[in-house]
Amino acid sequence: MDEPVGRRERKKAQTRKALADAALALFVAHGYDNVGVKHVADAADVSVTTLFKYFPSKEALVFDQDEDIEAALVAAVGDRGGRSIPQALREHLTERAAEKPEHVQGMADFRRLVEQTPALREYVSRMWLRHETALAQAIAAETGAPDDDIRCAALARFALEAVQLAHRYPDEGQALEPVFDLLERGWTATSAD
Repeated sequence: MDEPVGRRERKKAQTRKALADAALALFVAHGYDNVGVKHVADAADVSVTTLFKYFPSKEALVFDQDEDIEAALVAAVGDRGGRSIPQALREHLTERAAEKPEHVQGMADFRRLVEQTPALREYVSRMWLRHETALAQAIAAETGAPDDDIRCAALARFALEAVQLAHRYPDEGQALEPVFDLLERGWTATSAD
C-alpha cells in the first residue's frame, strides 16, 4: 500500500534538507574541493544515487533553494496587484534581504564559501542567468511584450544585479532602495505597466 502523499513529500523534504545541511557543513569545515559527493551522502545517511535524485550536481547541493527563489521572483511579478513591476520586485527583494537567517554566522560562512570557490561562483552566475531569463519572460507576459523584449530583459537583469550589489552593504534592504528608485523611474518612462 502506498504511503499518503503528505508523508512521502515530508520525507522527501527531510532528505533534501539533510543532504543540503550536510553538504554545507562539510564544505565549510573542509573546503568545497576537499569534499566529495560520497562524503555528503554518507553524512546524510543516503546513497550517492539518492543524492543525485535530489541534486543534479555537487554545486546544486549548496544552492538547495534555487527553484524556490525563481518561483518567488516570478510570483512577485504575477501577483503584484496594482503595483508596478519594479515596485513589486523591490518589495519582494527587500523582504528577502530583511529575513535574518537563524544563524547569521552560517550565512557569513555560506557567502565566504561561495566567494572563495571558483566552481560555486560560476554556478551562481549560471543560476542568476536562469532566474533572469524566467523573470524577463514573466515581465514580458505581464506587459504583453514579446518574450525577447530588451526592456523586460534589462529590468530583470538590473533587479537581480541589485541584489548582488546590495550584498556589499551592511543593510542590504536599505541598499536596494536607491537602486529600485532608479529602476522605477526608468521603467515608468518607457513602459505602460
